[in-house]
Amino acid sequence: MTAWCVALIATTGALFIGEVMGMTPCLLCWYQRIFMFPLALILGMSAFADDRRGAVYALPLALGGAAMAAYHTALVAGWVPKWWVPCGTGPSCSDQNLEILGGIQIPWLSLLAFTAIALLLFVYLRKTRS
Repeated sequence: MTAWCVALIATTGALFIGEVMGMTPCLLCWYQRIFMFPLALILGMSAFADDRRGAVYALPLALGGAAMAAYHTALVAGWVPKWWVPCGTGPSCSDQNLEILGGIQIPWLSLLAFTAIALLLFVYLRKTRS
């Protein structure tokens, strides 16, 4: 249930930033959305149905999203060479204009959300192992 809440908050935040604030996501942000949005659905359905399989299905999405968010975080931090930036036209993946809570950038929040979901799913799966 907690992992679903994290995924729901992250999905709602991404939609708020894109649709209400009008900020166009960069390419890596789109990829992270592709990993996060299904998590909100899968984890929500499995939480209400009390189905352990939802955590099994959600774990690869959470790990893939964490890997994508880690790469994006490294890119924003300047740890990745500029020639290795996947973004072409559209908003820059390495230049993040939106900071919240005194300097926290969106890729960092995405990494935190994916990591928290993955850890919560690991704990849940270990606890419910038969």
